[in-house]
Amino acid sequence: MTDAVTHAETGEVREATRWWRDAVIYQVYVRSFADGNGDGIGDLLGVRGRLAYLAGLGVDAVWLTPFYTSPMADFGYDVADYRDVDPVFGTLADARALIEDAHRHGLRIITDVVPNHTSDRHAWFQEALRAGPGAAARDRYVFRPGRGRDGGLPPNDWESVFGGPAWTRLPDGEWYLHLFAAEQPDLNWDHPEVHAEFEAIMRFWLDLGVDGFRVDVAHGMVKAPGLPDIGVSGQTEMLGTAVLPYFDQDGVHEIHRRWRRLLDSYDGERIGVAEAWAPTQERLALYVRPDELHQAFNFHFLKTPWDAVALRAVIDESLAGAALVGAPSTWVLSNHDVKRHVTRYGDGDLGLRRARAAALLMLALPGSAYVYQGEELGLPEVLDLPEEVCQDPQRLRAPGDGRDGCRVPMPWAHAEPPFGFSPPGIADTWLPVPATWGPLTVESQLADPGSTLALYRAALRLRREHPGLGDGGLTWHASPPGTLVFSRGDGFLCTVNTGPAPVALPRPGRLLLGSAPMEEGGVVRLPSDSCAWWEPGDA
Repeated sequence: MTDAVTHAETGEVREATRWWRDAVIYQVYVRSFADGNGDGIGDLLGVRGRLAYLAGLGVDAVWLTPFYTSPMADFGYDVADYRDVDPVFGTLADARALIEDAHRHGLRIITDVVPNHTSDRHAWFQEALRAGPGAAARDRYVFRPGRGRDGGLPPNDWESVFGGPAWTRLPDGEWYLHLFAAEQPDLNWDHPEVHAEFEAIMRFWLDLGVDGFRVDVAHGMVKAPGLPDIGVSGQTEMLGTAVLPYFDQDGVHEIHRRWRRLLDSYDGERIGVAEAWAPTQERLALYVRPDELHQAFNFHFLKTPWDAVALRAVIDESLAGAALVGAPSTWVLSNHDVKRHVTRYGDGDLGLRRARAAALLMLALPGSAYVYQGEELGLPEVLDLPEEVCQDPQRLRAPGDGRDGCRVPMPWAHAEPPFGFSPPGIADTWLPVPATWGPLTVESQLADPGSTLALYRAALRLRREHPGLGDGGLTWHASPPGTLVFSRGDGFLCTVNTGPAPVALPRPGRLLLGSAPMEEGGVVRLPSDSCAWWEPGDA
């Protein structure tokens, strides 16, 4: 099961087998990437028009967030029809054309699949509502009678990730489970029709040519027998730190095994990527055993502060966990659900320096890496969006908890908002673009050799060309406090300074790339909050 893919920018022909072990995959949040039809909302036509940019950036694949038919209670993660495109994003013909164009540019396409829940507008749930208590149509979801007098209390104490109880009562008296918004009822994965339906959905998109799926809430689906109480409140604080009766249950792994067999039945190394929150690296590694999914997002790395000791610990734990099952580690710094790392690392110039260094660190590590749209521009979180434009349902959990600030439209060109996100003459976008983002546009940064975009392009080119980068091992070297030094084989060395002051190091060899200017000479003064790539030997 091998094929060859030609990268449009380099003309390089690469064998497809095991491509995912060291791929750089670019996340497109479709609503905010590029507006092709002028309605102020990103769409598939807009993505298609920017494929040359992505190929030029040097990534291997593109992950698209959901574009399926949806009432948009959670911006597409509440799916009403998994086999069609929502009119906001285009048509099924647009999806087919995008997949074909991406392949012509040497890019693979990964789409989201959302198996934990559907929209409450999905035909199955609408049938369940009409059918009433005790009907077979309700068995595809998790319906239960309430507790207490007259069944007026929820069936258990589970809490929604978006805040409040994870149960909603219907006028007929029954309650249904929704671990996210009330418009996102959880499916019952003990029901054989649910298994059959999702395998058919995957076949539909695989037959259209997608190269894999990012599995939303891959740690969900299976609930503990009897749906036991947890006994504590504030359960969202436990996500990723404890095994909960509704997340990271062992039964999810048999589902992923079935999907792996399905993926392996197609040519071209089609992959599954787990969005899985697990309390330990060892439990996370279970999702990427040889007969399960190919990758799992490393949220432990994402959540680690900019500190050499903490970073080395999470890198070691990640590599050790992945090695237990022979899988690659998968590194990520930002995505559409978390505050952008420029802001997490301190915001302003400090946050940008650290973010640039973190990007080089991530891209030097063994395994695969994900880049969230706009991080290659050094975009910060937008923290001052007017309340009236914010739409994320997660805002209901607590003030300031919304994810709108990392979903502001991409700035492409020109001097005024929306900076080329929409066609000329269109000023209003679904979220406003800060007027100060002119210097951050793609157009501005392509003209600046010192820009963050130039750094990413150079790093991705070197990563593609250098034999020491990508999949493989890592060797740590002794270094001063606050720094990290490691090699990849004999021909590559990475140095990182997470501290507030420059650090002197013997010059390791020829400088390949740095996140900040390096002083020349026999001794290198590694600037504060910086990372540099070296080729060992004489300078």
